[in-house]
Amino acid sequence: MIDARTAPYAALLLRLGLGCLFLVHAESKMPAFVPVGASDFLSFYFLSIAWELFGAVALILGFMPRLIALASIPVLVGSILIAHGVEAFFFGNPIGGYEFLALWMLALLAQVLIGDGAFLLAPTPIIYGWSLGPAGQKHRERLRRTRSFAQ
Repeated sequence: MIDARTAPYAALLLRLGLGCLFLVHAESKMPAFVPVGASDFLSFYFLSIAWELFGAVALILGFMPRLIALASIPVLVGSILIAHGVEAFFFGNPIGGYEFLALWMLALLAQVLIGDGAFLLAPTPIIYGWSLGPAGQKHRERLRRTRSFAQ
């Protein structure tokens, strides 16, 4: 059973933790900063740093957190395929395996499924009538009322 009183705060803690992880992960890549245009790997590298910084700030501030969390999963998949996958699963390898990234992706997916959380800058909008936030619940209630009056 989910406690409706504390669930938004649990989602907030998850969102803040994920945002902080993205900040630290992006910052850890900065010392290896190399000029742009050297290779396809480096262009992905810079794009991943930019997305991680944007995603971190968006998650921490609560700017469409479900959408940002969902859009951050492919960045981590790319990190596994391009950088960490060659080192096998365990993170104790020299450049780190992908066990932590896999867990991180599950946490992002949990954020998408749990909800935006408390203290938002902007809730995740409704996409094709399916709610990705509290605004969607209000939208569905309005639709139900409208349909009941039409019958």
